[in-house]
Amino acid sequence: MTGIRLTAPAPGWAIDADVVVVGSGVAGLTTALRCAAAGLDTVVVTKARLDDGSTRWAQGGIAAALGEGDTPEQHLDDTLVAGAGLCDEEAVRTLVTEGPDAVRRLITTGATFDTTDSGDIALTREGGHHRRRIAHAGGDATGAEISRALVEAVREAALHTIENALVLDLLTDAEGRTAGVSLHVMGEGQHDGVGAVRAPSVVLATGGMGQVFSATTNPSVSTGDGVALALRAGAEVSDLEFVQFHPTVLFLGADSEGQQPLVSEAVRGEGAHLVDATGTRFMLGQHELAELAPRDIVAKAITRQMHEHSTEHMYLDARHFGAPMWEQRFPTILAACRAHGIDPVTEPIPVAPAAHYASGGIRTDLRGRTTVPGLYACGEVACTGVHGANRLASNSLLEGLVFAERIAADIAETRPPRTEPAEAASGGGGEPVALLAPETRTAIQRIMTRGAGVLRSAGSLATAAEELEALHRSAAADADAADPKDAVPGVDSWEVTNLLLVSRVLVAAAREREETRGCHWREDRPDRDDAHWRRHLVVRIAADRTPVVHRTETAAFPPVRPAD
Repeated sequence: MTGIRLTAPAPGWAIDADVVVVGSGVAGLTTALRCAAAGLDTVVVTKARLDDGSTRWAQGGIAAALGEGDTPEQHLDDTLVAGAGLCDEEAVRTLVTEGPDAVRRLITTGATFDTTDSGDIALTREGGHHRRRIAHAGGDATGAEISRALVEAVREAALHTIENALVLDLLTDAEGRTAGVSLHVMGEGQHDGVGAVRAPSVVLATGGMGQVFSATTNPSVSTGDGVALALRAGAEVSDLEFVQFHPTVLFLGADSEGQQPLVSEAVRGEGAHLVDATGTRFMLGQHELAELAPRDIVAKAITRQMHEHSTEHMYLDARHFGAPMWEQRFPTILAACRAHGIDPVTEPIPVAPAAHYASGGIRTDLRGRTTVPGLYACGEVACTGVHGANRLASNSLLEGLVFAERIAADIAETRPPRTEPAEAASGGGGEPVALLAPETRTAIQRIMTRGAGVLRSAGSLATAAEELEALHRSAAADADAADPKDAVPGVDSWEVTNLLLVSRVLVAAAREREETRGCHWREDRPDRDDAHWRRHLVVRIAADRTPVVHRTETAAFPPVRPAD
């Protein structure tokens, strides 16, 4: 344990449970439903409304070997190739073999996928897949349908849910084992202000951290809260340098910030072409799959073209689809484009890469256990080893499903007893973190976009690290001043403080990895170096609040617990 916590009032209320699940996407709600079905008293905490997480924004679909002639082994091969030598093969094998049945169980929960005329699940292709294995719903509204089905199931099961609540820190008992979480509920309701959910098992399913960058496909709630909580609690994170930039995000202007509209990879899967301003396809000859190459390759190709042509975007041309296909297969994307003055039926779509998905996160084993006893992680916040250096398209929803079920099974099997939180963990002691002013958020995002975006170098990362540390030192110095002007505890200051911690760790890892691999692109180290860097970078926060980076001895993850 680090003894570090956010500056916040002591909890003014508390409830008890067997399990608290933080997050309400596919990973969190699946875990909660399975835990409740096993007879565990389960509480779901979510930052906004139940259906406001990243899952509902997922357009393309969920990958699984469901089609005729497809096999888990083929799905495994495509995943390993995309992961650029850093996937944990056992984790991937678990994903692809348990995945098809997990999707079928999702269907029995109430999710409805698009079907063919014969009644089979309709499947499409996306980047990195050699077969059609992406199940979709509502054309391009797969995440929204999955979220709808799971939210309805949670409400039907009458699970205890706490909405509009930002999780703050992990509660631990005198032995350092998980004893719950502290949280702040925004607005009046059954619970209000800072409180605690006391439980011996905590599952973090808080989604991503895309908001560390200026432009991202992630919703505004994706501020890395789960990773930051885990780091303060002493947990290890891994592979945080591998941030996937989605190649085709609707370009809204060089100064556009915040969540940007995604143009799903499924559009390319159905035959759209990437072209420059002259209409020339530039992916031909660069990869055997052309526009359907893995995302890191496509994002790099677009970036190179932008540099060569001195322009801020490329184009995605799908005019040959015609209006009926656009309206039936991609209604969400069609509406988003038209809302911004682009009609993809008659003109190419301007696109550019934007931050999309964190391939790394809180390090777990195949049961979702972290290095802190009683703390689990699932979904984008976790690093199971499935994604390696670059996530294969549409494996994220599947990962959430498969590992959520495994976490629930582990908790149901072990059923740890409830213990009392230690005084320091419940707000009465420890070392509070100096909070940042909310307006610092934009500064962090611009530092990260300039220094640790799609294209990185030793110089850009060193500058980013220096600027981030300056923000960190300034906040700490102000907190120690005789007349401190530090930020008042509140949602905005807690979020930006989490963003700074996650950004510092990401940059520390990216500086350490002196090669180009997957979605980590170092212009000063353009080659992949398996001899020295086919390794994982594991990071923790020391008691003095500095990131400590450790390189593993092999491509295999060490056990999360000494007894494993």
